[in-house]
Amino acid sequence: MRNLETVPKLESVDRALQLLLHLRDGEVMSVKSAGERLGVAPSTAHRLLGALVARDFAVQDRERRYRAGPQLAPHRESRFSVNQLRQVARPALLKLYEDVNDTVQLMVLTGPNIRFIDGLESEEVLSVRARMGDLMPAYCSAGGKAILAELRTVEVQQIYREGLTPWPAARIHTLPALKRQLAAVRKAGYASSLEETRQGVTGLGVCIRDATGKPVAAYTTAIPTARFRKAAAPEYVKALREAASTTEGALLTGSVDVP
Repeated sequence: MRNLETVPKLESVDRALQLLLHLRDGEVMSVKSAGERLGVAPSTAHRLLGALVARDFAVQDRERRYRAGPQLAPHRESRFSVNQLRQVARPALLKLYEDVNDTVQLMVLTGPNIRFIDGLESEEVLSVRARMGDLMPAYCSAGGKAILAELRTVEVQQIYREGLTPWPAARIHTLPALKRQLAAVRKAGYASSLEETRQGVTGLGVCIRDATGKPVAAYTTAIPTARFRKAAAPEYVKALREAASTTEGALLTGSVDVP
């Protein structure tokens, strides 16, 4: 009887190990494709993948696909220099620029601020200037909010332990208000800035995570409010998510050469 009871458990272990090998080799899987690989029902594949996520052997991306988690890359550096991020993000930034046909930027979190480290400027007559090296309060920026939303509440509280840095166009003025907005960002999967960085500018932002799931940077669009169409927001967000996903894949596989 004991041997018979052990068989299903051993099959589950074997199936989980098969998934681990595929993830380790860089494969990205949906529940459906995982089930097809194993020859099991989607519900079974979903349970196995859920177990791997719970133990950090897998993570889900924005399209609800599964990638290798931090446990499969325990020795990989989870933080990158500005030069590394700029290099690995550049191809996706160029593609993002082509997709949205407007100003796009790459930024990192520096204390309570974001710093622009790369960008491409729109050629439209009415456009937003791409910033390079500038600092701005993170809570005002779409990209800054996208990064802050990925942090633990205690980390956000530590960053703003002395209060929010005043900013002329800010619409958020207290830490409780910021926490409420970050909760909305987590739910939506992207952040927005409606003339909060500067009057007349609307931005959308999506966070970029490293192999451990920690936020390292963000992509944003910067569009003159006069030209911004709310109906087009889903298209912008889709392009931002694709760019972030591409960059996360490059960071995960170690496609970074600049020391």
